[in-house]
Amino acid sequence: MGIAIGLRMAWEEGARQIQVQTDSRTSMELIWESAGTHPHYILVSQILQLLSRDWQVELKHVFREGNVAADYLASLGHSLSVGEHTITEPSSTLNHLLLYGIMGIQTPRFVLS
Repeated sequence: MGIAIGLRMAWEEGARQIQVQTDSRTSMELIWESAGTHPHYILVSQILQLLSRDWQVELKHVFREGNVAADYLASLGHSLSVGEHTITEPSSTLNHLLLYGIMGIQTPRFVLS
């Protein structure tokens, strides 16, 4: 749903060259390989319709550590009511995370063996 909302918002804002980053490989697979029988096919078809518009959209898988600002926002979303929320003034935490992203700073990934 986040991909669909983000694409719609980008289109409405006039962005015509965008990169969508997601840490959900499953979402990307659903978008590119979706079958009409999948339970989320309606949502996937909305995304495909948005992608077919006259613009350049790159869909890219990134690990969670590669976009800590997005991960922060996703975690924040779990504490909010269901629906679409717009942040007009980022918190100091989000500003720092966005700066880390611009600078290419990534957080370490710990994997249990």
